[in-house]
Amino acid sequence: MPARHQTFALGVLTSLFFMWGFCTCLNDILFPLLKKIFVLNYTETTLIQFVFFGSYFVLSLAAAKLIERVGYKAAIVTGLLVMAAGSLVFIPAAGGLSYPVFLCGLFVLAGGITVLQVAANPYVVALGPERTASARLNLSQAFNSLATFVAPVFGGVFILSRTKVGTSAAGAVLNEAQRAADAAALQLPYAGIALLLAVLAAVVWLTKLPVIPVQPKTRQEANDNLWRHKNLVMGAVAIFVYVGAEVSIGNMLINYLSSPHISQMTAAAAAGYLSVYWGGAMLGRFVIGAAGMRYLTPSKILADNCVAAVVLVGLSIVASGPLAMWAILLVGLCNSIMFPTIFALAVKGLGPLTGRGSGVLIMAIFGGAVVPMLQALLADALGLTVSFVVPMLCYGYIWLFALKTFVDPRPMLA
Repeated sequence: MPARHQTFALGVLTSLFFMWGFCTCLNDILFPLLKKIFVLNYTETTLIQFVFFGSYFVLSLAAAKLIERVGYKAAIVTGLLVMAAGSLVFIPAAGGLSYPVFLCGLFVLAGGITVLQVAANPYVVALGPERTASARLNLSQAFNSLATFVAPVFGGVFILSRTKVGTSAAGAVLNEAQRAADAAALQLPYAGIALLLAVLAAVVWLTKLPVIPVQPKTRQEANDNLWRHKNLVMGAVAIFVYVGAEVSIGNMLINYLSSPHISQMTAAAAAGYLSVYWGGAMLGRFVIGAAGMRYLTPSKILADNCVAAVVLVGLSIVASGPLAMWAILLVGLCNSIMFPTIFALAVKGLGPLTGRGSGVLIMAIFGGAVVPMLQALLADALGLTVSFVVPMLCYGYIWLFALKTFVDPRPMLA
């Protein structure tokens, strides 16, 4: 495949990483907003992430089968259109002031993202030499992080700043009219997102992309048991806890930063600092991931970042004020290279089975539903600050995965 075609294909795929990162990160804006609109506790509000990331668990393997049937390009277009449909569900959900309908919209939106994730991640890995796969995936994920940096700013300006929740003190109570007005603030932004996704689907459909094999070449490959590949199994658990930790922190960040012992800022102001958290991931992926991964050992960088994340989360638990605030925000920098590096290490050596392996790994994103729920239960029981011990334990497991792949970098079979 000519290098210029690979570069162009990578550019198109990168736009997909941006869009699903943008839509996913807006959940952090929805969390404090819907919590107040529907008068929910932390556990009830975390249904936002449970339903969203639950879609990955339910649909990932089906998405892998879809790719084998119709190919990467058609699957990507399908995913974008499903995302657009999910975004449009927010309009009646806001108009009817219905939390269950909001959750339905999030499930459909995440279903589209699931298809994109299963298709785009292995596509990027396949677009070039295996030795630079981590670097390519980190580059694409960097634009995903760019989206997560932009999304909180967008949400703060075009959603929270137009609501009573976003411009009031943390303990403010909404009346019925204010609840309806705050919900309505979501309609126009999500209608615009739906339109943009539909346009992007048309662009992808009209673009000539390289064809990458999606079927096993031999009967032995077709009958191969993916669970024999230990890197894949351990990597799936690592993806589960990584996404869970990343989402848990982002989920609770606005409430954490606006709490009395940290800063007492408004939710709208805290949304700006949310961009710092996600911006750290963007910076790390551009600088360490896309550039450094070409020359450094991916598993060693992964292990070092896990150690730093554990220290920073621990500091945010025991400290207060600016020190605690900046400690938790800097965890975003540690997150930067984790997902693409874990993914590339986990699918190494799978060959034509990479698509199926990708389905398993994307299914593991369900950790973004389970881990935040565990943290929310702990927050309701023992307090928000103490609950950050949950993501700290998650980073501990990823450190173990990094050590295993560093000791034995070869593809592992049971």
